[in-house]
Amino acid sequence: MSNYIKVFSGNFIDVQRIFSELEKENICAVIKDESESGRLAGFGSSILGFQEIHVHKDELDRAVLTVEKIASEEFQD
Repeated sequence: MSNYIKVFSGNFIDVQRIFSELEKENICAVIKDESESGRLAGFGSSILGFQEIHVHKDELDRAVLTVEKIASEEFQD
């Protein structure tokens, strides 16, 4: 995933919301879930439900703007 860069990390609900907004902007994002990967491999994880969103470096600027917009809306509520 060297061409992909993390733009957000958080709980399942926040990740799903941001992922959905990125899709609406036609930004191809990938969700990385270390706890699920560990579970499938037979290992435990101390941070259940913690996920990361990664985007291709070519879409990084647009993705960061989208994430920042959503974050600013959260603080206004």
